[in-house]
Amino acid sequence: MPKEWILNQAMNRWGLNKKRSVGPVSELIRKCHPKRLDDWRDFYYRNAYPESHLEELGRKLYVKITEVVQYEVAEVTEQHCIDYMKEVVIERTFAGYQTEIQTIYGQLQNQLGVPIKPAPDEWDRLYNVDFFVEVSKNKFLGIQIKPVSFEHTFEDHKWKEMQERSHRKFQDKFTGEVFTVFSARRAGKKEIQNPEVVEEIKRELQRLS
Repeated sequence: MPKEWILNQAMNRWGLNKKRSVGPVSELIRKCHPKRLDDWRDFYYRNAYPESHLEELGRKLYVKITEVVQYEVAEVTEQHCIDYMKEVVIERTFAGYQTEIQTIYGQLQNQLGVPIKPAPDEWDRLYNVDFFVEVSKNKFLGIQIKPVSFEHTFEDHKWKEMQERSHRKFQDKFTGEVFTVFSARRAGKKEIQNPEVVEEIKRELQRLS
């Protein structure tokens, strides 16, 4: 299919392949359970829309590409392209970075002054660890982040015991302790609710160094 990316972009942009335009095709084909392409084609035309409907959508797509898209492309200047590249690489990257440092992860990394890395899925399952700090080749410190609403559950004896057991396993294997950081959203921003944990983590980093 020539220039398929143009066809695909335009079709998606105007929703010509959406359920409201072509019907619930995923449900229909399962209902049809076709063995051959012709089986599906006949079923669709009989039970969803006639062939003329798809032809009309195709004509609409053609108008959108040759009139709207073509007009928009003609309006693009070299300066637009230059400005867009700068916006994506500089401004949007900076905006994404600002969003990142507003998270608990970002706040911790700023205050601790060391790289914090996401824990492997296996560590999450085995040790209840979300992030870690690599102090040396064989020494790691674990961090678990919990929303403040979790605090009451965390105080429950059985759950606390389970957490402590998994955290001890982490410490036995990687030397460093696991610290739980509670977070809550205030004025649209996540904040650390037990800030004393930052100093505790710093002391552990010094111990492991």
